[in-house]
Amino acid sequence: MSPVTPTVDFKVANPHALATILEASETRTIIASNDIFDINGMKLWARDQPVSRDLQRKLMDRALKQPLETCLAAEDGVNTATLQAAVQKLIDSQGPLTPLLRPHVEALVRCTALVRLHSVVQLLLSAVESARPAAFAHAIDAMAVAGALMRERNSDDRLVALAMTAGLLHDVGEMYIGPAYGEADALSTLDVDSYRQLVVHPHIGQLLLTQLTDYPKDIARAVGEHHERLDGSGYPHRLTGVKMSPLGKLLAATEEALAALRLPGATLHHASVALRVVPGEFDELLAGPLSAAARHAPPLKPRRTLPELLSALDRLNVALQETMIHVDGVLPAAPSPGLQRAADLTLYLLHKLRAGWNESGLWSPGAIGDEVAAEAEAVQDALRARLRLIERAARLAAGPKLSDDDEERLNLLCKGLVEESADGRA
Repeated sequence: MSPVTPTVDFKVANPHALATILEASETRTIIASNDIFDINGMKLWARDQPVSRDLQRKLMDRALKQPLETCLAAEDGVNTATLQAAVQKLIDSQGPLTPLLRPHVEALVRCTALVRLHSVVQLLLSAVESARPAAFAHAIDAMAVAGALMRERNSDDRLVALAMTAGLLHDVGEMYIGPAYGEADALSTLDVDSYRQLVVHPHIGQLLLTQLTDYPKDIARAVGEHHERLDGSGYPHRLTGVKMSPLGKLLAATEEALAALRLPGATLHHASVALRVVPGEFDELLAGPLSAAARHAPPLKPRRTLPELLSALDRLNVALQETMIHVDGVLPAAPSPGLQRAADLTLYLLHKLRAGWNESGLWSPGAIGDEVAAEAEAVQDALRARLRLIERAARLAAGPKLSDDDEERLNLLCKGLVEESADGRA
C-alpha cells in the first residue's frame, strides 16, 4: 500500500518551482520561449520577454494553456560544459567520493557529454544551480556516483550516460516542494508532518519527466524509485525488489551512499556500511564497488573511546530487544487498520535491524577491540539512523486520520525509536 498518492497539475504554476525560477532570474537571463496564455486564451506574458516578479502576480492561481516549464528558457543556463566542469572539479576535490570516481575519470567526463538536457530540465537545473546551490551539488554528486556504479557493471558509454542522466535528475521533484522540506534535513530537523511533504518528491519527479519531457521511461521510473528499498521499507510506494527497475536499484544505492556522506567526517567507509548494514535493503553487487573504493580512503577513526562505544552498543542491543516487545504491548485487542499497519511495519523493520545486528557481530563485545572500533561505530550509527526512519515509516503507514486513543498508542509505539536514535547522535 502506498503511503502517498500525490496528484500534480502542471497546468498551474507550482509556487515553489516558480519562486526558485524567479530567484534565479535575478542573476541569469531567463526568458519566455513562447507566449504564455491562460486556459481562456488571455496572453499573460510575451515571447522573448525576460522573466520578472510581475510574472508571479499574473500567474496567481491561473490555469495555463501550456505548463509554465515548457514556456521558459534559461539563455545562459546549465549546459554540457557546465556539467563536465562540475564532474571534473568533484573528482579533483580530493573529497570523500574521489576514491570511487578517480578510476573512471575519463569515462565519466566523456559520458557527461552524452547527457542530454531537455529544455525543461535545463531550465530547472539552471534555476537550482543559482537559487539552491547545495541541491545542484547533490545532483552532480549523484550523476557521478551513478555513472561510476554503472561502469563497474557495464562499460557501454550509452548505459553509463543513462545512469548519469538519471542521477542528475533524481531530485528534480524537490523543486516542487518547499525548500524547508529538503531531504538534506530529513534525518535531523523535519517533523513527521513535514516529512510527509518530502516523501512525495520522487513521484513528482517521475510525473514531471513523463509528462513534460521525452526522456526514456527507464529514467523517469528510476527517478520515482530512488528512495525505494528492496525489502519494501522505502518510499513513496514501498516497492519490493522484484517491482524495482535495475536503474531504480542503482539510484537507490546512490542516494543512500550520499546520505551517509552527509554526516560530519564521513568517508566512503560509512557509505559502504550504509549499503550493507541491513540485509536485503540494497543490491549487494552495488555495495561491492563502494567497499572496494573505501579501502583507498583514509582509515576510519572512532569518535568515542572503546569503553564509551561498548556502552553505546549495549544500549542499542537493549533498545532493539525492548522495542520489539513494546510494540506488541501497546496494541489493543482489536487495533484499527492504521495502527495495525504501523505496528506490522515497525516489527518487520525491527526484525531486519536485528538481523543486521546479528550479522555484524556487535552482540559479542569481546570481539570488538581498538582495531575494529571505528567500523563497529559506523555500523552502530547506521543502525540507529534506521530507528528514526522506522518511526517515520510507522507514522506514514498509520495515516493522518487516527482516533485520539490510537494517536496516543502510536506515540507510545514510536517513543523508544525516537529516544534511541537521538541517543545515537551523542
